[in-house]
Amino acid sequence: MKKFIITVVVLNSLIWLGLSNLMSAAKADEYKKAVVGHVIQSTVNGTNVDVGKLMEQELEKVAHQFALESIIILQKYLPTILDGIATDMRLQADKRYKCELLKGSKIEDDCK
Repeated sequence: MKKFIITVVVLNSLIWLGLSNLMSAAKADEYKKAVVGHVIQSTVNGTNVDVGKLMEQELEKVAHQFALESIIILQKYLPTILDGIATDMRLQADKRYKCELLKGSKIEDDCK
């Protein structure tokens, strides 16, 4: 009886794992295949596809993906960018302060 229960549990888990792998999310290639298939099917059926509208939607999709990738890059490098800006601002402030201190003396090197 124990072997039977273990066998049933193992078989159920194998079936569950197999079905869950079959029902995975759609892959990126499937979108392209679906669009191309729809265009071909519409052409064969005699209905016209608005190629301009299709191109516009594809460009919007690519622009959206580019925007998301740009945001990720900015999020990753923004602290470094801000540190660089802060460093430049500190250097400029130091130079102005140095020039104010040396104003009227003979050592005015790069304050002109």
